[in-house]
Amino acid sequence: MRDFLKGVRFFGQGLGILLRSPKLLLIGALPVVLTTALLSGGVIALAFWIDDLATLITPFADDWARVWQMIVRIAAGVAVFGAAMVIGMVSFSALTLALGGPFYEHIAEKVEDDLGGAPSEAELPWWRLLWMGLRDGVLLMLRSLMFTIPLFVAGFVPVLGQTVVPVLVALVAAWFLALELVAVSFYRRGMDLRQRRLALRKRRGLALGLGLPASLLCLIPLLAIIVFPIAFVGGVLVARDVLRTDPAPVG
Repeated sequence: MRDFLKGVRFFGQGLGILLRSPKLLLIGALPVVLTTALLSGGVIALAFWIDDLATLITPFADDWARVWQMIVRIAAGVAVFGAAMVIGMVSFSALTLALGGPFYEHIAEKVEDDLGGAPSEAELPWWRLLWMGLRDGVLLMLRSLMFTIPLFVAGFVPVLGQTVVPVLVALVAAWFLALELVAVSFYRRGMDLRQRRLALRKRRGLALGLGLPASLLCLIPLLAIIVFPIAFVGGVLVARDVLRTDPAPVG
C-alpha cells in the first residue's frame, strides 16, 4: 500500500512539475492531440455500436426471459468495453510515445536534469526511439491479450462480470500503461522492455499507483490531452525511484 500511495504521489508531482513548466506541458500535449484525432473515431464507433455488439455476441440469449437476456447483454457490453479499454490504453500510449518520441525524450531530459541527471544516458536517434516504441507497443498489446481474453469471457458471468471483472480490467490497464509511461526513461539508460518489466514487477504497487489514476482519468473525453503528459512526468519519477543502480546499457 505504501508503494501504491507513492506512485499516486508521483502522479501528483508530475502535475506540479508541469504547472511550473507550462512549455513542457504544451510539448507533451501535442502528440496526444494527434493520437486522439487518429483513434477518436474508433472510440465513438464503439460507444455507438456497443448495444448491437452485445446482442451480436450473445445470440444464445435471444429466446431467454427478458430479465436474464438484459443481464447477460449488459455483462457482454461490460466485457467488450473492458477488453477495448485495455487494448485501447496500450495502443494509445504506445502510439503517442512513438509519434512523440523526441518530444517526450526532451521532457524526460529536462525533468531529470532538474533532479540531478540520468546515469548511463544512452544517446538514441529519433528513428531508433520510434522503432523501439512501436515494437514494444505491439509486444505489450499482444501480451495484454493474455489478460483481456479471459477477462472478456469472465465478463459474461452475471454479478461477477459487473463487479470483480471491471476492477481487474482497471488494474490490468494500469499495469500496461505504467510500463509504457516509464519506457523513455528506461530507453535513455539503454534498457529494453524485458528489463523494464522485471524492474517494475518488483515494485508493482508503485507502478499501479501511477497507472491507475492515469488510466481512469484518460477515459474522460479530451482530458487525456492534459493527463498523459502529467502521467509521463510521473513515469520519469517512478523510473528514477526504481532504478537506484547504474545499469549497463543494452547493446
